[in-house]
Amino acid sequence: MKDEESVGSPDSILVIGGGISGITAAVEAAEVGYNVFLIESNPFLGGRVIRSNQYFPKLCPPTCGLEINFKRIKANPRLKVFTLAEVEGISGKEGDYEVTVKLTPRLVNDNCTACNKCVDVCPVERPNDFNLGMDKTKAIYLPHPMAFPMQYVIDSAVCPGSECAKCVAACPYDAIDLAMPEQKLNIKVGSVIVATGWKPYDATKIDNLGFGKYPNVITNVMMERLAAPDGPTHEKIVRPSDGKEISSIAFVQCAGSRDKNHLPYCSAVCCLGSLKQVTYVKERYPDAKVFIFYMDIRASGTLEDFYRRVQSYDGVSLVRGKVAKIGEDPETKDLIVEVEDTLAGQKVSEKVEMVVLATGIVPSIAEKGIPIEIDSDDYGFISSEQPGIYTAGCARMPADVSTSVQSATAAALKAIQSVVGVEVNG
Repeated sequence: MKDEESVGSPDSILVIGGGISGITAAVEAAEVGYNVFLIESNPFLGGRVIRSNQYFPKLCPPTCGLEINFKRIKANPRLKVFTLAEVEGISGKEGDYEVTVKLTPRLVNDNCTACNKCVDVCPVERPNDFNLGMDKTKAIYLPHPMAFPMQYVIDSAVCPGSECAKCVAACPYDAIDLAMPEQKLNIKVGSVIVATGWKPYDATKIDNLGFGKYPNVITNVMMERLAAPDGPTHEKIVRPSDGKEISSIAFVQCAGSRDKNHLPYCSAVCCLGSLKQVTYVKERYPDAKVFIFYMDIRASGTLEDFYRRVQSYDGVSLVRGKVAKIGEDPETKDLIVEVEDTLAGQKVSEKVEMVVLATGIVPSIAEKGIPIEIDSDDYGFISSEQPGIYTAGCARMPADVSTSVQSATAAALKAIQSVVGVEVNG
């Protein structure tokens, strides 16, 4: 690709965000016969879903559905994927948008075969953001075992570049280009789908729950990585303080959610996420004591069956009450959870080895935004669409995977109708 290139046409569709919503919208539109450009800021596709261990309620790995979608992407020449890409500008109107995209250099080209010889010689380590900093990678790394594209990337923030260049010498395929420049891409499209996804609420803001203060207080997204086969502990659920496998654990619901000082809204999936994570614990440690401290358990429709099933496990106690405080035993690093049991009408104090905070969903777009005027609600979710601009997944509201996929399919249909409508009426 040239340093600056123009592509696309008025009957093309742009999808911003390469998580499950963006991937779904992109493949659905491309398979109908439209040219689609999929833009993702990370060096890989899959978003939050690829970081998960399992879906609820079937408890199957997310790689199942994503592998199928990755095959669909590879098989469709109408779908162009750009990773490490950021939309810098959108101008125009329905049927005639001009989009400017910045492409951050990967410093590894398409010759890469993922042979790993570059990693063997790299002397620099960095926190592994895929695993939320719970382990490390080298400065040149493969984001995860099923990465799409299956291509290494260099973290230029820590790589010394030409001063080292050991990876360049080790690569037998001339795949590493430390002088790879930043590029600009100008894309003409007729409609845009915003599928920018979500991030977890910053748990360090919840002072009374001890995240960032006590090492054995972790978040729900960290728990997903601990339980994952490709996670930092290879499926072992261990305490960060000493690496000890757990025999007791507490899940604290609504950690910052439904709280006027943090997130006033319900994030919809946190209860079910914690119930799912209880199954991780009981599968690995059947004798472990598990506590769920909750305000309400929300499991709508058929998911109520999943809730009842987890509730029936031996050693699982559900306590209705908002956690007032989490403290730490300085000698053992065990945690003391203080809560008022509203059903029993008494204060409860439980000592456990680890606590998982069910932090809520915050729309990524609330922080990063997109360079076009669009209506958002008080919490940053896109609240209304306009002709030519459509939304999918957690850019519009908190949602689980199946709901996100449905909204993405709907967004793809709207984007196609938009392009067709302009063609017919124009």
